[in-house]
Amino acid sequence: MMDALRWKRPVCACTAESRRSATRSSGCRKKRLPPSLKQLHHLLIKGVRATAALWPPLERAYCFLDQAKAILANVSQKTGQQVRERYLAHLEQMRENLATLGPLVEAFEHFYHITDNFAAGLFRCYDIEGLPRTNNDLEHCFGVARVHERRATGRRGAIPGVVVRGSVRVMAAVTSKQQVFSVEDLRPRD
Repeated sequence: MMDALRWKRPVCACTAESRRSATRSSGCRKKRLPPSLKQLHHLLIKGVRATAALWPPLERAYCFLDQAKAILANVSQKTGQQVRERYLAHLEQMRENLATLGPLVEAFEHFYHITDNFAAGLFRCYDIEGLPRTNNDLEHCFGVARVHERRATGRRGAIPGVVVRGSVRVMAAVTSKQQVFSVEDLRPRD
């Protein structure tokens, strides 16, 4: 880490022999860091040294999180139950190795607690095709519906019809990419 922050002087294009004979006007002199960059370099080195003990636990935590991310990516297309079992086993393995996380133990305990609270509904997206996996994907679905409403009505604010028949409109906007619906299909039935 320290090697990455060491300043390396720019290499001059002149050879060693021509450096000796070069005059100041040739532009082949050694350059020094400007004072502001020297100060910044000094602050970075000081910061890296002060936080050196925190880097190994952080590295291990990122390793754990990368493994969790790989499990949740579900490249092998396993069922929701299989992904859940594998993910919860990984969390238990992380919990067994808490001592290696040093000052990040409290953050991991919070992560474990939140994951445990939401575990019941966290893995349904693997069993139901088309169900958004993340909040960003879900927000995108609602954003698509909002854009369609704006284009259709020209209004930027909340549209009263969405409150009354919003579920039909949202479903129509979200599923219209996958299937073409007729007017009769979309007409509400009481």
